[in-house]
Amino acid sequence: MTGALFEISFFLAAPFWLLMILAPNWRPTARIAASPLTVLPVLVLYLVMAVPVFPELWDAVRSPDIDTFRDLTALANGAGAIWAQVIAWDLLLGQWIFLEGRRLGISPLVMGPLLVLTIVLSPFGLLVFLALRPKARPGNGIPARAGHASLR
Repeated sequence: MTGALFEISFFLAAPFWLLMILAPNWRPTARIAASPLTVLPVLVLYLVMAVPVFPELWDAVRSPDIDTFRDLTALANGAGAIWAQVIAWDLLLGQWIFLEGRRLGISPLVMGPLLVLTIVLSPFGLLVFLALRPKARPGNGIPARAGHASLR
């Protein structure tokens, strides 16, 4: 069962990623991306997997060291819970990057690949976005979206 939950965790987040990447200018996309509630289904899976290994999870966060963390990830529910947590945080990070990119007027043609990078390797996606962000002013070489409007 843990293996199935592991697989499902990404599929619960995928529709939100698809909206931000494939329908960035659709008005409901910005409203949906602005909600932290998008991660709730993934967090439910996290709880389902974390509760059975809570003592090991608590040990790993109470006094973090590599061996305790390794012991946690050796358990199927431990690895699954950590994966669900990563999926949830990556989605929240992706939503922030998406919304900040819209606020700055960065073209969806730039943001789409950046969001894909964030899905796959979120630290790299965040670093690229943070490097891009100071330059993200219309007219500074980053194509702004035509007719950029506020998120209202």
